[in-house]
Amino acid sequence: MTDDKDVLRDVWFGRIPTCFTLYQDEITEREAEPYYLLLPRISYLTLVTDKVKKHFQKVMRQDEVSEIWFEYEGTPLKWHYPIGLLFDLHASNTALPWSITVHFKNFPEKDLLHCHSKDVIEAHFMACIKEADALKHKSQVINEMQKKDHKQLWMGLQNDKFEQFWAINRKLMEYPPEDNGFRYIPFRIYQATTERPFIQKLFRPIASGGQLHTLGDLLKDVCPSAITPEDGEQKTQVMIHGIEPMLETPIQWLSEHMSYPDNFLHISIIPRPTD
Repeated sequence: MTDDKDVLRDVWFGRIPTCFTLYQDEITEREAEPYYLLLPRISYLTLVTDKVKKHFQKVMRQDEVSEIWFEYEGTPLKWHYPIGLLFDLHASNTALPWSITVHFKNFPEKDLLHCHSKDVIEAHFMACIKEADALKHKSQVINEMQKKDHKQLWMGLQNDKFEQFWAINRKLMEYPPEDNGFRYIPFRIYQATTERPFIQKLFRPIASGGQLHTLGDLLKDVCPSAITPEDGEQKTQVMIHGIEPMLETPIQWLSEHMSYPDNFLHISIIPRPTD
């Protein structure tokens, strides 16, 4: 891969200032103060909220505590989506800190998966990495790694250790020079205005004529509604890690440098603010 290490670092160390408040109908023994945290964009809510849980459990009656879950403006937040994706999709044009509501009751079974331990997150994370490598290298890279390498990827993410994670992950971002890129790009496109979970299909980084496909090419092929007509006004924003990449950016470069640790490009299509 082309080594733009500063970009990798900037993506890794992206943070969202967040204010957690307890839902007003939760029963407490005394008033619950809000809890503030800088959330890592690349991580998962249930991986980084132990302090939040402890803070609010102190004021709860223990018989009122069941599985913790989070919500933003009435939308339950899916823990298996990376934090940065959740923010871009639901809150990117709101004032900071991001205001998240904490619940301990009435788990929304229809909307959220249960997450009883960090093993569940690890299993989900590794399944995504394996799926991404199947697309990129027919699973050859991940299958040649040892169990300890898989563990190092997970521990690097869990403990927020950039060097530890990338020492292994760079192997997943390499390809033979003669190929000019991956077999297919692992990506998922999420639209804020639809109930559909996400769009995902096979897309090659190199066109049949040898030229590099761009983010714009991907959107035209997979989600044309996200592209502004030449004579029209821009109605949507295309967000990855809180920024709007230029549509001319090669999709191969984005895949190498702006994928989340699960090796997928998570792309949010959101309405452009009208004010």
